[in-house]
Amino acid sequence: MNQHTTGRLGAVWALVITSVAGFMAALDNLVVTTALPSIRTSLGGELTELEWTVNAYTLTFAVLLMLGAALGDRFGRRRLFLTGLTVFTGASAAAALSPGINELIAFRAVQGVGAAIMMPLTLTLLTAAVPPARRGAALGIFSAVTGLAVASGPLIGGSLTEHLSWQWIFWLNVPIGLALLPLARLRLAESHAPDSRLDIPGTLLVSGGLFGIVYGLVNANSDGWTSPTVLTALIAGAVLVGGFIHHGFHAKNPMLPMRLFRSRAFFGINMASLLMFLGMFGSIFLLSQYLQGVLGYSPTEAGLRMLPWTGMPMLVAPVAGALSDRFGGRPVVVAGLALQAAGLALFALVIGPDASYASQLPGLIVGGIGMALYFAPAASLVMSSVRPSEQGIASGANNALREVGGSLGVAVLATVFSSQGGYASARSFTDGTVPALWIGSGVVALAALVALLIPARRGDAAPEPEAAEDRVLAA
Repeated sequence: MNQHTTGRLGAVWALVITSVAGFMAALDNLVVTTALPSIRTSLGGELTELEWTVNAYTLTFAVLLMLGAALGDRFGRRRLFLTGLTVFTGASAAAALSPGINELIAFRAVQGVGAAIMMPLTLTLLTAAVPPARRGAALGIFSAVTGLAVASGPLIGGSLTEHLSWQWIFWLNVPIGLALLPLARLRLAESHAPDSRLDIPGTLLVSGGLFGIVYGLVNANSDGWTSPTVLTALIAGAVLVGGFIHHGFHAKNPMLPMRLFRSRAFFGINMASLLMFLGMFGSIFLLSQYLQGVLGYSPTEAGLRMLPWTGMPMLVAPVAGALSDRFGGRPVVVAGLALQAAGLALFALVIGPDASYASQLPGLIVGGIGMALYFAPAASLVMSSVRPSEQGIASGANNALREVGGSLGVAVLATVFSSQGGYASARSFTDGTVPALWIGSGVVALAALVALLIPARRGDAAPEPEAAEDRVLAA
Protein backbone atom coordinates (compact mmCIF):
# COMPACT_ATOMS: atom_id res chain seq x y z
CA MET A 1 0.00 0.00 0.00
CA ASN A 2 1.60 3.31 -1.04
CA GLN A 3 1.98 6.35 1.17
CA HIS A 4 -0.77 8.30 -0.61
CA THR A 5 -3.32 5.51 -0.02
CA THR A 6 -2.21 5.11 3.60
CA GLY A 7 -2.61 8.85 4.14
CA ARG A 8 -6.09 8.84 2.60
CA LEU A 9 -7.17 5.86 4.74
CA GLY A 10 -5.82 7.60 7.82
CA ALA A 11 -7.84 10.70 6.98
CA VAL A 12 -11.00 8.62 6.48
CA TRP A 13 -10.52 6.80 9.77
CA ALA A 14 -9.87 10.12 11.55
CA LEU A 15 -13.08 11.57 10.07
CA VAL A 16 -15.15 8.53 11.11
CA ILE A 17 -13.76 8.28 14.66
CA THR A 18 -13.88 12.01 15.43
CA SER A 19 -17.34 12.44 13.89
CA VAL A 20 -18.84 9.60 15.94
CA ALA A 21 -17.19 10.93 19.11
CA GLY A 22 -18.43 14.44 18.33
CA PHE A 23 -21.91 13.04 17.68
CA MET A 24 -21.98 11.40 21.13
CA ALA A 25 -20.84 14.55 22.95
CA ALA A 26 -23.26 16.83 21.05
CA LEU A 27 -26.13 14.36 21.45
CA ASP A 28 -25.81 14.44 25.24
CA ASN A 29 -26.52 18.17 25.24
CA LEU A 30 -30.09 17.62 24.02
CA VAL A 31 -30.92 13.94 24.49
CA VAL A 32 -31.88 14.60 28.13
CA THR A 33 -34.44 17.33 27.39
CA THR A 34 -37.30 15.07 26.25
CA ALA A 35 -36.55 12.68 29.14
CA LEU A 36 -36.88 15.40 31.83
CA PRO A 37 -40.55 14.68 32.70
CA SER A 38 -39.77 10.95 33.06
CA ILE A 39 -36.66 11.67 35.16
CA ARG A 40 -38.77 13.99 37.34
CA THR A 41 -41.38 11.24 37.83
CA SER A 42 -38.77 8.54 38.50
CA LEU A 43 -36.25 10.36 40.68
CA GLY A 44 -38.20 13.40 41.89
CA GLY A 45 -36.73 16.87 41.89
CA GLU A 46 -37.91 20.42 41.40
CA LEU A 47 -37.11 22.79 38.52
CA THR A 48 -33.70 23.58 40.04
CA GLU A 49 -32.66 19.90 40.02
CA LEU A 50 -33.98 19.44 36.46
CA GLU A 51 -31.92 22.43 35.35
CA TRP A 52 -28.83 20.88 36.90
CA THR A 53 -29.32 17.56 35.05
CA VAL A 54 -28.73 19.64 31.90
CA ASN A 55 -26.37 22.26 33.31
CA ALA A 56 -24.08 19.88 35.22
CA TYR A 57 -23.04 18.48 31.85
CA THR A 58 -22.88 21.71 29.85
CA LEU A 59 -21.09 23.59 32.64
CA THR A 60 -18.21 21.14 33.19
CA PHE A 61 -18.07 20.68 29.41
CA ALA A 62 -17.82 24.44 28.88
CA VAL A 63 -15.32 25.38 31.55
CA LEU A 64 -12.89 22.52 30.85
CA LEU A 65 -12.92 22.52 27.02
CA MET A 66 -9.93 24.81 26.63
CA LEU A 67 -8.04 22.90 29.33
CA GLY A 68 -8.79 19.69 27.41
CA ALA A 69 -7.31 21.19 24.26
CA ALA A 70 -4.22 22.39 26.17
CA LEU A 71 -3.72 18.99 27.85
CA GLY A 72 -3.87 17.30 24.44
CA ASP A 73 -1.31 19.70 23.01
CA ARG A 74 0.99 19.08 25.98
CA PHE A 75 0.67 15.32 26.64
CA GLY A 76 -0.51 13.95 23.29
CA ARG A 77 -3.80 14.51 21.51
CA ARG A 78 -4.60 10.86 20.89
CA ARG A 79 -3.71 9.92 24.47
CA LEU A 80 -6.00 12.59 25.95
CA PHE A 81 -8.74 11.80 23.42
CA LEU A 82 -8.69 8.19 24.65
CA THR A 83 -8.73 9.40 28.27
CA GLY A 84 -11.72 11.66 27.65
CA LEU A 85 -13.59 8.93 25.78
CA THR A 86 -12.98 6.47 28.65
CA VAL A 87 -14.25 8.94 31.27
CA PHE A 88 -17.30 9.83 29.14
CA THR A 89 -18.23 6.18 28.55
CA GLY A 90 -17.81 5.20 32.20
CA ALA A 91 -19.80 8.20 33.44
CA SER A 92 -22.60 7.37 30.98
CA ALA A 93 -22.94 3.92 32.55
CA ALA A 94 -22.86 5.44 36.04
CA ALA A 95 -25.57 7.97 35.10
CA ALA A 96 -27.80 5.13 33.88
CA LEU A 97 -27.39 3.39 37.25
CA SER A 98 -28.09 6.54 39.32
CA PRO A 99 -30.42 5.80 42.28
CA GLY A 100 -31.40 9.45 42.84
CA ILE A 101 -31.45 12.91 41.25
CA ASN A 102 -28.32 14.10 43.09
CA GLU A 103 -26.30 11.12 41.91
CA LEU A 104 -27.52 11.69 38.36
CA ILE A 105 -26.41 15.33 38.50
CA ALA A 106 -22.98 14.27 39.80
CA PHE A 107 -22.44 11.70 37.05
CA ARG A 108 -23.67 14.18 34.42
CA ALA A 109 -20.89 16.50 35.62
CA VAL A 110 -18.33 13.71 35.19
CA GLN A 111 -19.73 13.04 31.69
CA GLY A 112 -19.07 16.70 30.92
CA VAL A 113 -15.45 16.36 32.08
CA GLY A 114 -14.91 13.45 29.69
CA ALA A 115 -16.58 15.30 26.82
CA ALA A 116 -14.51 18.42 27.53
CA ILE A 117 -11.27 16.46 27.17
CA MET A 118 -12.49 14.54 24.10
CA MET A 119 -14.42 17.14 22.07
CA PRO A 120 -11.83 19.87 21.32
CA LEU A 121 -9.32 17.20 20.27
CA THR A 122 -11.72 15.82 17.63
CA LEU A 123 -11.21 18.87 15.41
CA THR A 124 -7.48 19.04 16.17
CA LEU A 125 -6.95 15.34 15.32
CA LEU A 126 -9.10 15.68 12.20
CA THR A 127 -7.28 18.81 11.02
CA ALA A 128 -3.89 17.08 11.53
CA ALA A 129 -4.98 13.96 9.59
CA VAL A 130 -6.59 15.65 6.58
CA PRO A 131 -4.51 17.46 3.90
CA PRO A 132 -5.20 21.23 3.70
CA ALA A 133 -6.81 20.89 0.27
CA ARG A 134 -9.48 18.53 1.65
CA ARG A 135 -9.88 20.09 5.07
CA GLY A 136 -12.93 22.19 4.20
CA ALA A 137 -14.89 19.15 3.01
CA ALA A 138 -13.88 17.14 6.10
CA LEU A 139 -14.92 19.96 8.45
CA GLY A 140 -18.21 20.22 6.56
CA ILE A 141 -18.95 16.50 7.09
CA PHE A 142 -17.96 16.77 10.76
CA SER A 143 -20.31 19.76 11.22
CA ALA A 144 -23.14 17.91 9.45
CA VAL A 145 -22.76 14.94 11.82
CA THR A 146 -22.79 17.29 14.83
CA GLY A 147 -25.90 18.92 13.36
CA LEU A 148 -27.48 15.47 13.09
CA ALA A 149 -26.87 14.99 16.83
CA VAL A 150 -28.66 18.27 17.57
CA ALA A 151 -31.50 17.25 15.23
CA SER A 152 -31.96 13.75 16.57
CA GLY A 153 -31.36 14.48 20.28
CA PRO A 154 -35.00 15.11 21.28
CA LEU A 155 -36.28 12.26 19.09
CA ILE A 156 -33.70 9.70 20.27
CA GLY A 157 -34.20 10.77 23.88
CA GLY A 158 -37.98 10.58 23.53
CA SER A 159 -38.03 7.20 21.81
CA LEU A 160 -35.64 5.53 24.26
CA THR A 161 -37.49 7.02 27.24
CA GLU A 162 -40.92 5.90 26.04
CA HIS A 163 -40.13 2.44 24.69
CA LEU A 164 -37.37 1.41 27.13
CA SER A 165 -36.62 3.81 29.99
CA TRP A 166 -34.87 7.15 30.54
CA GLN A 167 -31.74 5.24 31.63
CA TRP A 168 -31.22 4.09 28.03
CA ILE A 169 -30.34 7.62 26.90
CA PHE A 170 -27.11 7.00 28.83
CA TRP A 171 -26.67 3.28 28.13
CA LEU A 172 -26.64 4.18 24.40
CA ASN A 173 -23.18 5.75 24.78
CA VAL A 174 -21.56 2.68 26.32
CA PRO A 175 -21.30 0.28 23.32
CA ILE A 176 -20.38 3.18 21.01
CA GLY A 177 -17.62 4.31 23.37
CA LEU A 178 -16.30 0.77 23.83
CA ALA A 179 -16.17 0.31 20.03
CA LEU A 180 -14.37 3.63 19.47
CA LEU A 181 -11.62 3.07 22.05
CA PRO A 182 -9.66 0.35 20.19
CA LEU A 183 -10.28 2.05 16.83
CA ALA A 184 -8.90 5.34 18.10
CA ARG A 185 -5.90 3.59 19.65
CA LEU A 186 -5.05 1.81 16.40
CA ARG A 187 -6.12 4.28 13.70
CA LEU A 188 -5.35 7.77 15.01
CA ALA A 189 -1.83 9.18 14.83
CA GLU A 190 -0.34 10.76 17.95
CA SER A 191 0.56 14.46 17.78
CA HIS A 192 1.66 17.25 20.09
CA ALA A 193 1.83 21.04 19.82
CA PRO A 194 5.34 22.53 20.05
CA ASP A 195 6.18 24.49 23.21
CA SER A 196 2.75 23.92 24.75
CA ARG A 197 2.27 24.91 28.40
CA LEU A 198 -0.66 24.50 30.76
CA ASP A 199 -2.35 27.69 31.97
CA ILE A 200 -3.37 26.76 35.52
CA PRO A 201 -4.30 30.33 36.66
CA GLY A 202 -6.47 30.82 33.56
CA THR A 203 -8.22 27.49 34.10
CA LEU A 204 -9.00 28.29 37.74
CA LEU A 205 -10.27 31.78 36.90
CA VAL A 206 -12.63 30.77 34.09
CA SER A 207 -13.85 27.60 35.85
CA GLY A 208 -14.64 29.40 39.09
CA GLY A 209 -16.15 32.39 37.31
CA LEU A 210 -18.53 30.45 35.10
CA PHE A 211 -19.56 28.16 37.95
CA GLY A 212 -20.37 31.16 40.16
CA ILE A 213 -22.50 32.86 37.50
CA VAL A 214 -24.49 29.74 36.53
CA TYR A 215 -24.90 28.65 40.18
CA GLY A 216 -26.26 32.09 41.04
CA LEU A 217 -28.69 32.12 38.09
CA VAL A 218 -30.00 28.61 38.73
CA ASN A 219 -30.67 29.33 42.41
CA ALA A 220 -31.90 32.92 42.01
CA ASN A 221 -35.60 32.03 41.81
CA SER A 222 -35.69 29.62 44.74
CA ASP A 223 -33.40 31.62 47.05
CA GLY A 224 -34.20 35.15 45.81
CA TRP A 225 -32.05 37.49 43.75
CA THR A 226 -30.96 39.42 46.86
CA SER A 227 -30.06 36.39 48.98
CA PRO A 228 -26.44 36.41 50.20
CA THR A 229 -25.68 33.08 48.46
CA VAL A 230 -26.94 34.20 45.04
CA LEU A 231 -25.40 37.68 45.22
CA THR A 232 -22.05 36.29 46.37
CA ALA A 233 -22.03 33.68 43.58
CA LEU A 234 -22.93 36.21 40.85
CA ILE A 235 -20.48 38.89 42.02
CA ALA A 236 -17.62 36.44 42.62
CA GLY A 237 -18.29 34.81 39.25
CA ALA A 238 -18.24 38.14 37.43
CA VAL A 239 -15.01 39.18 39.18
CA LEU A 240 -13.29 35.89 38.29
CA VAL A 241 -14.40 36.10 34.63
CA GLY A 242 -13.06 39.66 34.57
CA GLY A 243 -9.79 38.33 35.98
CA PHE A 244 -9.71 35.69 33.24
CA ILE A 245 -10.14 38.35 30.54
CA HIS A 246 -7.35 40.44 32.11
CA HIS A 247 -5.16 37.33 32.32
CA GLY A 248 -5.82 36.59 28.63
CA PHE A 249 -4.48 40.02 27.68
CA HIS A 250 -1.40 40.08 29.90
CA ALA A 251 -0.18 36.51 30.60
CA LYS A 252 2.69 35.11 28.54
CA ASN A 253 0.92 31.90 27.40
CA PRO A 254 -2.79 32.21 28.29
CA MET A 255 -5.20 29.38 27.50
CA LEU A 256 -7.31 31.87 25.52
CA PRO A 257 -5.25 34.77 24.11
CA MET A 258 -7.61 37.76 24.14
CA ARG A 259 -5.76 39.21 21.15
CA LEU A 260 -7.72 36.71 19.01
CA PHE A 261 -10.85 38.75 19.72
CA ARG A 262 -9.27 41.75 17.98
CA SER A 263 -10.14 39.90 14.77
CA ARG A 264 -13.67 40.98 13.74
CA ALA A 265 -14.25 37.52 12.26
CA PHE A 266 -13.25 35.65 15.44
CA PHE A 267 -15.13 38.03 17.73
CA GLY A 268 -18.24 38.10 15.55
CA ILE A 269 -18.72 34.35 15.05
CA ASN A 270 -17.89 33.49 18.67
CA MET A 271 -20.18 36.08 20.28
CA ALA A 272 -22.94 35.19 17.82
CA SER A 273 -22.49 31.49 18.71
CA LEU A 274 -22.71 32.19 22.45
CA LEU A 275 -25.92 34.22 22.04
CA MET A 276 -27.48 31.74 19.59
CA PHE A 277 -26.96 28.80 21.95
CA LEU A 278 -28.22 30.86 24.89
CA GLY A 279 -31.54 31.51 23.12
CA MET A 280 -31.86 28.07 21.50
CA PHE A 281 -30.94 25.76 24.40
CA GLY A 282 -33.05 27.65 26.92
CA SER A 283 -36.03 27.47 24.56
CA ILE A 284 -35.64 23.72 23.81
CA PHE A 285 -35.40 23.04 27.57
CA LEU A 286 -38.88 24.54 28.05
CA LEU A 287 -40.53 23.54 24.76
CA SER A 288 -39.77 19.83 25.15
CA GLN A 289 -41.49 19.91 28.54
CA TYR A 290 -44.38 22.00 27.17
CA LEU A 291 -45.15 19.44 24.45
CA GLN A 292 -45.34 16.65 27.04
CA GLY A 293 -46.55 18.31 30.23
CA VAL A 294 -49.10 20.72 28.70
CA LEU A 295 -50.18 19.20 25.37
CA GLY A 296 -49.94 15.61 26.62
CA TYR A 297 -47.68 14.12 23.93
CA SER A 298 -45.59 11.06 24.74
CA PRO A 299 -41.78 11.48 24.72
CA THR A 300 -41.56 9.99 21.20
CA GLU A 301 -44.42 12.17 19.93
CA ALA A 302 -42.77 15.24 21.41
CA GLY A 303 -39.44 14.38 19.72
CA LEU A 304 -41.17 13.81 16.37
CA ARG A 305 -43.06 17.09 16.59
CA MET A 306 -39.83 18.98 17.19
CA LEU A 307 -38.25 17.51 14.02
CA PRO A 308 -39.34 20.36 11.70
CA TRP A 309 -37.13 22.56 13.90
CA THR A 310 -34.29 20.28 14.96
CA GLY A 311 -34.25 18.11 11.82
CA MET A 312 -34.30 20.88 9.24
CA PRO A 313 -30.47 21.18 9.17
CA MET A 314 -30.32 17.77 7.44
CA LEU A 315 -32.37 19.09 4.50
CA VAL A 316 -31.11 22.67 4.30
CA ALA A 317 -27.40 22.20 5.17
CA PRO A 318 -26.31 21.29 1.60
CA VAL A 319 -28.07 24.39 0.24
CA ALA A 320 -26.61 26.51 3.04
CA GLY A 321 -23.12 25.19 2.22
CA ALA A 322 -23.55 26.11 -1.45
CA LEU A 323 -24.81 29.58 -0.53
CA SER A 324 -21.86 30.04 1.81
CA ASP A 325 -19.39 29.06 -0.93
CA ARG A 326 -20.99 31.53 -3.32
CA PHE A 327 -21.73 34.52 -1.11
CA GLY A 328 -19.43 33.98 1.90
CA GLY A 329 -20.29 32.86 5.40
CA ARG A 330 -21.48 36.15 6.90
CA PRO A 331 -24.77 36.65 5.01
CA VAL A 332 -25.72 33.00 5.50
CA VAL A 333 -25.05 33.11 9.27
CA VAL A 334 -26.86 36.45 9.68
CA ALA A 335 -29.89 35.22 7.73
CA GLY A 336 -29.92 31.99 9.74
CA LEU A 337 -29.86 33.77 13.09
CA ALA A 338 -32.59 36.20 11.99
CA LEU A 339 -34.82 33.29 10.94
CA GLN A 340 -34.13 31.43 14.19
CA ALA A 341 -35.18 34.54 16.15
CA ALA A 342 -38.33 34.82 14.01
CA GLY A 343 -39.14 31.15 14.61
CA LEU A 344 -39.00 31.58 18.40
CA ALA A 345 -41.16 34.71 18.14
CA LEU A 346 -43.76 32.84 16.04
CA PHE A 347 -43.83 30.09 18.64
CA ALA A 348 -44.28 32.60 21.48
CA LEU A 349 -47.28 34.10 19.65
CA VAL A 350 -49.25 30.85 19.39
CA ILE A 351 -48.49 28.58 22.35
CA GLY A 352 -51.15 28.10 25.01
CA PRO A 353 -52.73 25.31 27.07
CA ASP A 354 -54.57 23.98 24.00
CA ALA A 355 -52.47 25.19 21.03
CA SER A 356 -52.82 23.05 17.91
CA TYR A 357 -49.75 21.51 16.29
CA ALA A 358 -50.65 23.20 12.99
CA SER A 359 -50.33 26.61 14.67
CA GLN A 360 -46.85 25.67 15.94
CA LEU A 361 -45.53 24.45 12.58
CA PRO A 362 -44.59 27.86 11.06
CA GLY A 363 -42.36 28.68 14.05
CA LEU A 364 -40.77 25.23 13.99
CA ILE A 365 -40.03 25.32 10.24
CA VAL A 366 -38.72 28.90 10.16
CA GLY A 367 -36.55 28.26 13.23
CA GLY A 368 -35.26 25.01 11.73
CA ILE A 369 -34.22 26.68 8.47
CA GLY A 370 -32.49 29.36 10.51
CA MET A 371 -30.58 26.79 12.56
CA ALA A 372 -29.44 25.04 9.38
CA LEU A 373 -28.17 28.26 7.80
CA TYR A 374 -26.22 29.06 10.97
CA PHE A 375 -24.58 25.65 11.46
CA ALA A 376 -23.38 25.12 7.88
CA PRO A 377 -20.70 27.88 7.67
CA ALA A 378 -19.98 28.33 11.41
CA ALA A 379 -17.06 25.86 11.77
CA SER A 380 -15.39 27.15 8.61
CA LEU A 381 -15.72 30.77 9.78
CA VAL A 382 -14.09 29.90 13.11
CA MET A 383 -11.18 28.02 11.54
CA SER A 384 -10.54 30.65 8.86
CA SER A 385 -10.50 33.49 11.41
CA VAL A 386 -7.16 32.45 12.97
CA ARG A 387 -3.74 31.22 11.87
CA PRO A 388 -3.39 27.44 11.33
CA SER A 389 -1.21 27.16 14.42
CA GLU A 390 -4.04 28.63 16.52
CA GLN A 391 -6.86 26.45 15.18
CA GLY A 392 -6.81 24.06 18.15
CA ILE A 393 -7.37 26.79 20.72
CA ALA A 394 -9.87 28.51 18.39
CA SER A 395 -11.90 25.29 18.19
CA GLY A 396 -11.79 24.87 21.96
CA ALA A 397 -12.79 28.50 22.53
CA ASN A 398 -15.74 28.32 20.12
CA ASN A 399 -17.02 25.07 21.63
CA ALA A 400 -16.58 26.48 25.13
CA LEU A 401 -18.47 29.68 24.36
CA ARG A 402 -21.31 27.73 22.74
CA GLU A 403 -21.59 25.49 25.82
CA VAL A 404 -21.46 28.52 28.13
CA GLY A 405 -24.27 30.01 26.06
CA GLY A 406 -26.31 26.81 26.38
CA SER A 407 -25.74 26.62 30.12
CA LEU A 408 -26.63 30.27 30.63
CA GLY A 409 -29.67 29.86 28.36
CA VAL A 410 -31.15 27.06 30.48
CA ALA A 411 -30.43 29.03 33.67
CA VAL A 412 -31.72 32.41 32.45
CA LEU A 413 -34.88 31.23 30.65
CA ALA A 414 -35.78 28.79 33.44
CA THR A 415 -35.44 31.69 35.90
CA VAL A 416 -37.81 33.80 33.76
CA PHE A 417 -40.18 30.82 33.53
CA SER A 418 -40.21 30.37 37.32
CA SER A 419 -40.81 34.04 38.03
CA GLN A 420 -43.82 34.21 35.66
CA GLY A 421 -45.32 30.71 35.98
CA GLY A 422 -44.52 27.14 37.02
CA TYR A 423 -45.62 23.50 36.98
CA ALA A 424 -48.88 24.01 38.90
CA SER A 425 -51.16 23.92 35.84
CA ALA A 426 -51.13 24.08 32.03
CA ARG A 427 -51.97 27.80 32.18
CA SER A 428 -49.21 28.44 34.69
CA PHE A 429 -46.68 26.60 32.50
CA THR A 430 -47.54 28.61 29.38
CA ASP A 431 -47.60 31.86 31.40
CA GLY A 432 -43.96 31.18 32.27
CA THR A 433 -42.89 29.86 28.86
CA VAL A 434 -44.17 32.73 26.68
CA PRO A 435 -41.99 35.53 28.19
CA ALA A 436 -39.00 33.14 28.27
CA LEU A 437 -39.42 32.49 24.52
CA TRP A 438 -39.63 36.21 23.79
CA ILE A 439 -36.33 36.72 25.61
CA GLY A 440 -34.82 33.77 23.72
CA SER A 441 -35.96 35.33 20.44
CA GLY A 442 -34.47 38.70 21.38
CA VAL A 443 -31.12 37.13 22.31
CA VAL A 444 -30.88 35.28 18.97
CA ALA A 445 -31.85 38.50 17.11
CA LEU A 446 -28.97 40.23 18.94
CA ALA A 447 -26.71 37.38 17.74
CA ALA A 448 -27.71 38.23 14.14
CA LEU A 449 -26.64 41.84 14.68
CA VAL A 450 -23.33 40.76 16.24
CA ALA A 451 -22.66 38.45 13.26
CA LEU A 452 -22.66 41.52 11.00
CA LEU A 453 -19.20 42.24 12.47
CA ILE A 454 -17.78 39.27 10.50
CA PRO A 455 -15.96 40.59 7.40
CA ALA A 456 -17.99 40.20 4.22
CA ARG A 457 -15.16 38.71 2.16
CA ARG A 458 -13.64 35.39 3.27
CA GLY A 459 -10.14 36.61 2.57
CA ASP A 460 -10.54 39.30 5.24
CA ALA A 461 -10.97 36.70 7.96
CA ALA A 462 -7.59 35.00 8.19
CA PRO A 463 -4.22 36.63 8.88
CA GLU A 464 -2.41 37.14 5.60
CA PRO A 465 1.02 35.55 6.12
CA GLU A 466 -0.25 32.12 7.11
CA ALA A 467 -3.16 32.25 4.72
CA ALA A 468 -0.57 32.48 1.96
CA GLU A 469 1.34 29.62 3.55
CA ASP A 470 -1.82 27.49 3.49
CA ARG A 471 -2.27 28.14 -0.23
CA VAL A 472 1.26 26.90 -0.88
CA LEU A 473 0.61 23.76 1.22
CA ALA A 474 -2.68 23.10 -0.57
CA ALA A 475 -0.94 23.29 -3.92
